[in-house]
Parts: sequence; C-alpha cells; structure tokens
Amino acid sequence: MSTPLSPEGAAQRARARNPVGGHVPVAGGLAKVGLSYARQIDCEAVQVFVANPRGWATPPGNPEQDAAFRERCAEDGIPAYVHAPYLINFGSHTAATVEKSVQSLRHSLRRGREIGALGVVVHTGSATGGRARETALAQVRAEMRPLLDELTHDDDPWLLLEPTAGQGASLCSLAEDLGPYFDALDHHPRLGICLDTCHAFAAGHDMAAPGGTKALLDELVEVTGEGRLKLIHANDSKDVVGAHKDRHANIGAGHIGAEPFAELFAHPATDGVPLVIETPGGEAGHAADVARLKELRAS
Repeated sequence: MSTPLSPEGAAQRARARNPVGGHVPVAGGLAKVGLSYARQIDCEAVQVFVANPRGWATPPGNPEQDAAFRERCAEDGIPAYVHAPYLINFGSHTAATVEKSVQSLRHSLRRGREIGALGVVVHTGSATGGRARETALAQVRAEMRPLLDELTHDDDPWLLLEPTAGQGASLCSLAEDLGPYFDALDHHPRLGICLDTCHAFAAGHDMAAPGGTKALLDELVEVTGEGRLKLIHANDSKDVVGAHKDRHANIGAGHIGAEPFAELFAHPATDGVPLVIETPGGEAGHAADVARLKELRAS
C-alpha cells in the first residue's frame, strides 16, 4: 500500500502535472517586468510576446534580459511560452502577408529558443480572398513546413497551433479541423497544439455540457495522436457556445463555468500540460483567476 502524500507533496505533484500561470506583460524587460508580474499573480508558468502582437516588427531582444529570464525560469521551474503576433496568416491570399508571416513566425521561433521557451503559439489563420480551404492549406504546407524543418536544435521550441473561434473563413476551429492541418504539415515531430478553451467553446465544442470537456479532449487525441497537446489557454467565454466570438471572461464568470476547468485537470491528455490565463481584469483579476484554477486543480 502506498503512503498517502502530505498536503505539500500533493501540491507539488499537482503543480508538476499542470502548472498554472498567465500571459504576462514584458514592456520594460522580459525578466524585470514579466517575471515580476508573474510573481505578483503567483504564476507557475508564463506566456509572453517577443514582438508587438499587432505589428510586423521583429526586434532583436535584449541579451541581458533574455539570459535573466531564461535562468530564472529554469531556477524556479517555470515553463515559458511565446505567443506569435496576431497578424500572422499562412492562409492569406495576399503575398505580402504570407511573406511577413514567414518572417514573423521565424522570428518568434528564434526568440523562443533564445529565452528558453518550450513552445511558440501561432493562430491557425483563415482562407482569405474567397479561396478554397484546400488551396489555403497547400499554402500552409509550402510556407510553414520549412520553418518546422529549421527546428533542429535540442532546445528549439515546439510550434503550437492554436485553433480559432471560427470567425470568417477560419482554417481550423473545431478539433476535427486539426486533422487536415496536421496532414498538410506531415504531422511534423515538432508540431503541437495550444487549446484555447474560449475558442473551442465559441467554435461549437460545448464544454459546459455533461461530458463535453472529456469529449473535446478525446477528439483532440483521436485526430492528432497522443502527446500533441502542449499548452492550454484557460479562458472562460463571454458568449454562448457556437457564437464564433473570441471574447474571454474570467474563470467561472462566463458561459463555460468553473466545473469544465476542473475536468481539464483530470484527463489523461492534459498530463504535464500547463494552463495559462488570458483573461480580463488586470493584475487583480489575473491573480484571482490563477488562484481559482489552483483551487479547481486541488479539487
């Protein structure tokens, strides 16, 4: 018979299975500002931008801040992730947008390695200009696949596809849509998934229904295989299921509710997967959401 864990041991095991944290601001310094904010809201995992999320600039970063961020995350056992800029769209019909998307994502992947990030999150984009989905996915293959092949270092981050809420001509919003996307990229060994709970709910996965969260995670594994889920954006939804609107709410304050987040912690597919919040409310709201997720994890 195994010896029961102490409360401290149980907490450590829970953290190891699912670190909880948030997206942190870094204007003023990755380590100086970002990790200071992370301490304030009691993060066990962090996500950052390494460029203006609404622009195409590719800043070089600050080597001193990069080193401090990487070292302190390693010392404290805090997994870090990069979110690539929102403008990236490998399904665009505009050649300039595709070219800039390649440059921007390559920059995020390089910066991710420099700061010790485990993964770089990129939105899966849309087929603009009225083009067929198959045409856009062929372009995804032609332009994104070479970037995956550039990930040859042992410390290179995973490229994490984040399905969207299903707005417009989205290439990937439902779990089933990840199948063709993964096929287009040959199920590359450095390709993973970032699941945004608000996006999935808005796209039509009713996580609030009995068994809804399990069904979503089961389908993700069935479509892409085991071990592909690497990060969860834990966000409640201000809108109803299937609304195709990306409006985040605080944990338990939206239409998803708190219980589905508790269910996330119990599914085999989430073992070792961090959860980070991207919720409203500033520092106080973020601290409350991180604390709430930890309560749900403990339950």
